[in-house]
Parts: sequence; C-alpha cells; structure tokens
Amino acid sequence: MDPGIVRYSERPELWDGLGDLFDGVWPEYNLHGDVLNYYWHRLYDVFPEWQFLLVDPADQTILAEGHTVPVAWDGTDEGLGPGIDATIAGAFALRAAGGQPTAASALAAEVPPRYQGRGLAPVMLTAMAALTREAGLAHLIAPVRPSHKDRYPTIPIERYARWARDDGSPLDPWVRVHVRMGARIGPVIPKSLHIAGTVADWESWTRMRFPETGDYVFPAGLATVRIDREKDTGEYWEPNIWIIHEVSPLAAGG
Repeated sequence: MDPGIVRYSERPELWDGLGDLFDGVWPEYNLHGDVLNYYWHRLYDVFPEWQFLLVDPADQTILAEGHTVPVAWDGTDEGLGPGIDATIAGAFALRAAGGQPTAASALAAEVPPRYQGRGLAPVMLTAMAALTREAGLAHLIAPVRPSHKDRYPTIPIERYARWARDDGSPLDPWVRVHVRMGARIGPVIPKSLHIAGTVADWESWTRMRFPETGDYVFPAGLATVRIDREKDTGEYWEPNIWIIHEVSPLAAGG
C-alpha cells in the first residue's frame, strides 16, 4: 500500500514522538538560516494543514516529512522571486494580510537517513501535489536544493543547472526526479538561502579552521563561504533552482 499523508492539523501528536528520527537529514550549517529559522518553527501554527508526514499504513511507521506553504505567484518566471528566504517570508505576509494564494511552494522534503534510497522522493512530490490540488491551486513551485551541487561548490549555479547526462536528463538527481514527474526547470537562484555567523560559528558548524580571510570550500556546501577574520563574520548564500509543477485539478465531485 502507498504511504498515507497525515497533516499536522489532523494529528499533531504524531510530531511529539519524532525524537531524533530526522537527525542527519541536513548538514549542521544548513540549520542556521537567518530568515528561514525566523519563520520555521511557526509553520505548524500558521500553516498546520500544509505540514505533513508520510506514514506507512501497515505499521504506522513515519517515513518522511514535508513542508509546504501557500503563496502568491503571478505565473511568470520573473514573479517566482529570489529564493526560499523570500518565499517563506512572502507566505507569512500573505496569510497575515488575508490574501488569496495562487500556488503552493515546497520548502523541504525530509527523508530520515534510515529510509533514504527507498524511492520516497517522488512519493513526497506526489503528496505535495495532492495538497496543492486539494487546495484548488494549479501549480506547485519549489526552490530546489540540488542534491549533488555540493560536489561542485565553485561552479556557478547558472552553469550547474544546465549540466545534463548523456540521455539529456538533468545531471542533478533531485532535479531529475522533478523533471521525470513532468516539471520544468525555471530560473536559477544564486542567492536563495542566507546563513551568517561568527568565524567560531562556522568552524563549529563545518568542523574546519578558517585561519585567514577568504572564500572557502567546506563539507556539504553548495557554494563557498566568505570568511572575514577582521570582522569576525562568515557569510554564505546557498543557490537553488526554481522547479515548476503543473497540478491537474480535481475531477468534478472528487
């Protein structure tokens, strides 16, 4: 049987027992986004119907967690915005103003390490599309974090996004999953997620030393981090790629 979708609005108690299930999904540095962290903990209160778990119906095992938000999008590539930071901030602003969403945006699809490699990625996207469809929205957009970009941190995202395999499909595995499901690749986002901290912060997050000012490659980084020893700062902008899914409407009576 296919995994079931359980929204936070339906069974919030399920989240109480997650424990360390999702530890290791993200590298440590990626947990310190300036804008993202400001809003993230509020997703469950403000958008409870858009946060969900994939649950195995046979034994109620929790397989994955998805985060989405309703957003205002004018349907143009230019209107997609500058990335995940702007997208989550815009979703909260739209809700606070009582505005009407015109699309849904994926924020994260999290599969615990123990369940990775089981083909859950397309299942997560299907679940996100289902939530989008049930809300009466026609598009699911996503500022996608390319899963193999960390192997090429010095390559600009504009070039990386165009890389393809011999069969013409995208080189990046996560982008390829989206495309195989009928999505199209939109604009690249050079500065999607901002993470800043002290030099000590970055040394703790990366388990590296940064002896002098400069741009550094670091483990799991999709781009380099700019370290300024004199100002005691480390600044990183994570690049993403916009992906657009068209969602078929519910059939009459569905």
